[in-house]
Amino acid sequence: MSFTIEHWANRVRAGDVRAISRAITAIENHTPDAEKLLHIVFPQTGSAYLTGITGAPGTGKSTLVDRLAAHYRGRQEQVGVIAVDPTSPYSGGAILGDRIRMQSHAGDSGMFIRSMATRGFLGGMARATAEVALLLDAAGKRQVLIETVGVGQDEVDIVRLADCVVVVSPAWATTFKT
Repeated sequence: MSFTIEHWANRVRAGDVRAISRAITAIENHTPDAEKLLHIVFPQTGSAYLTGITGAPGTGKSTLVDRLAAHYRGRQEQVGVIAVDPTSPYSGGAILGDRIRMQSHAGDSGMFIRSMATRGFLGGMARATAEVALLLDAAGKRQVLIETVGVGQDEVDIVRLADCVVVVSPAWATTFKT
């Protein structure tokens, strides 16, 4: 390789989008370099506030994430978004690609958005979600929004990771009258 892990870590800490993207791919693929990188950047973590967004599919989780991101960016805060989607049976990647729904942030250098496939991991998140949240923290993202794939009865692992969890419910559930 034409770079050192320390140089890569410095680029991540500087918020370099390509370095962060490459690091996330390495984390998802369980490469030995990813573990070394996380070990180097770990001392720079602990400043981000992690908000988990969960709820049934189709309830507006992505819309809420988009609006929260806009709110934080309006306050000049650095924002990272981890959007966990079901895995495509064809590509092995994220099936929905929440980045498409957040196009208004595409050119914003204060935002980093990454869709991640569950890759068969249960609990509503991808196996690498916690490590990616740490990486975004080290990269200076002070607000990290984690959108889960959606919940049924068992997809609640986000409560162990996030500082705050928002459960989005369909409007009809809150207006039901007996």
